[in-house]
Amino acid sequence: MPNHLLQNYAQKLERATRRRVLVVLGKLLITALTLGLLYHSVFTTPDTAAAWRGLLTSALSGAGRGPVLLALALVPVNWGLEAWKWWRLARHLEPVSYRRSFRAVLVGLTLGFVTPNRVGDYAGRIMELKSRRLDALGAVFLGRYCQLVVTVLAGTTGLLYFLLTFYVADYPATGLGLVVAGFLINAAVLLPLYRSRLLLTALGLVRPLRRLQPFLAVMPTYPARALHAVLAISGLRYAVFCLQFGLLLVAYGARPSAGPALAAISSTFLLKSLIPSLNALADVGVRELSATHLFGLLEQPALPVLSASLSLWVLNIALPSAAGLLFVLRLKVFRKKKAPQQPTPTI
Repeated sequence: MPNHLLQNYAQKLERATRRRVLVVLGKLLITALTLGLLYHSVFTTPDTAAAWRGLLTSALSGAGRGPVLLALALVPVNWGLEAWKWWRLARHLEPVSYRRSFRAVLVGLTLGFVTPNRVGDYAGRIMELKSRRLDALGAVFLGRYCQLVVTVLAGTTGLLYFLLTFYVADYPATGLGLVVAGFLINAAVLLPLYRSRLLLTALGLVRPLRRLQPFLAVMPTYPARALHAVLAISGLRYAVFCLQFGLLLVAYGARPSAGPALAAISSTFLLKSLIPSLNALADVGVRELSATHLFGLLEQPALPVLSASLSLWVLNIALPSAAGLLFVLRLKVFRKKKAPQQPTPTI
């Protein structure tokens, strides 16, 4: 073999080896960050450690065992619904199986655990697509936006209950204004979902956001029937979240009335969704503060609410993120390019 061919082959081999080393180091870094955050959240923060011990105690006792185990059994239902939602969105882009969609959801959850505002969720799901087309960002955004729509619709209703009951009960005109404002907010949230071209046009008016247009251009291609299905699945998943929270409240001894409790839970989810976070761990503090205040208005003690809120995070975020590490470590970040086919010689 000529020297220049050997030299080219050696350079390609060196680049490939270097790339594999970077991939391995990246996976190990993600693993270390995830495990570090899990350890920090469970064993070093006093409130979290107390909630963790309370969860184990409740699971072993007769009173709280049933609700905790039922909430735990709903975890695969929760993420199974999310995988179903992503499958409905991804199959619009390319043929994809439900199993692959479920794996993509877990990979995205783990990557999102250690990234600001869970942006790693986008990368995780795209890397699980065979085409890895970047306009799939629009599909991921659409799924998350549908979940946000459900959260806002339910959360504004719950928040209005607290505002009208505890804050502006003596001011009917202010209460009427809040109801109208809630209606307008819900309409404004629904509009970009079914009129996504307006969203793309609005992005084009803001220079820093124009570069997002090509990635979100796939959104108008989804028919209304698909949006209805994704929105319905988002509603089912939201109901699972609420049911889990309610079960954990019962397990830890909180006994609010069903209606006000549902209003507090939906308001807590809304406030958590509206406040940007640095990572999944930061969501814990937001949810704790919101839940403690709202359930405090319902004359519920803080410790059961804190324990239920933290346990909800452990069950739905921490444990699935740890399980997703198995898929992250096996993830092929770079794929081999197919060699071009040589033309068949003619005789």
